[in-house]
Amino acid sequence: MKLNAKQALLNELRAIATAAGDAIMSVYGGEFAVELKDDQSPLTEADRVSHELIVAALKSLRPALPVLSEESAPEELTNRLSWERYWLVDPLDGTKEFVKRNGEFTVNIALVEQNRASVGVVLAPAKELEYSGAFGLGAWRRVSGGPLEEFRTALRQTGPVRVVCSRSHPSGALAAYLKRLGPHELKPMGSSLKICLVADGQADMYPRLGPTSEWDTAAAQAILESAGGSMMDSAGQALRYNTKDGLLNPYFLAVGDPDRDWLAALNNG
Repeated sequence: MKLNAKQALLNELRAIATAAGDAIMSVYGGEFAVELKDDQSPLTEADRVSHELIVAALKSLRPALPVLSEESAPEELTNRLSWERYWLVDPLDGTKEFVKRNGEFTVNIALVEQNRASVGVVLAPAKELEYSGAFGLGAWRRVSGGPLEEFRTALRQTGPVRVVCSRSHPSGALAAYLKRLGPHELKPMGSSLKICLVADGQADMYPRLGPTSEWDTAAAQAILESAGGSMMDSAGQALRYNTKDGLLNPYFLAVGDPDRDWLAALNNG
């Protein structure tokens, strides 16, 4: 995709995410019911309305591409392994944070091409915070509807490693990794905002040593890598999408400085 076409696409995705965020906030401001899905994760009317809005908007773009959303019906995904280009969406990432009303939830929209997340938008509507990025263009942040601000990841620094971790998914494996990592400062955070904080240099790394799904990470990975960072599995390979029967990611490290040896503390356990 040419750079000017990517820029135009980013603008369209930002607008779609903003519309979805407005719809989510209309639910967030009132009373809402919470259901449990088969995997016991929560589901609200905000998840549904955001999904429907995003899918309809993405299907209106040209060329038309398939859409894989967390809320897609299973029958819509039967041929997904043959898709070379498609949209990967989490219409409301961090539903637990939404239910807690702590603001740490996001809209995630990514373009996946040849199994790689290449364009991404992450919007945290309650925080009025938007992240976006595309390979070859860069990465940007927008706060409270202000101007787009380009950013890069933070490279090696002295002092404790600034680590973001999940607010709702504690892990014994994470505690062991952090002990081997050495001096560090820990910042809990919900949703894909964790990866975005690594992308814009507010954190050095996010180790995820627990389950995530592909729609949780794709948009933020595109932003992180567009800002100069890396997201790797335990073998040091970049996360890829739509390559296996299931939609769970392997354990991974999201890092701002790809030249630092982050895997030593993981693989020496």
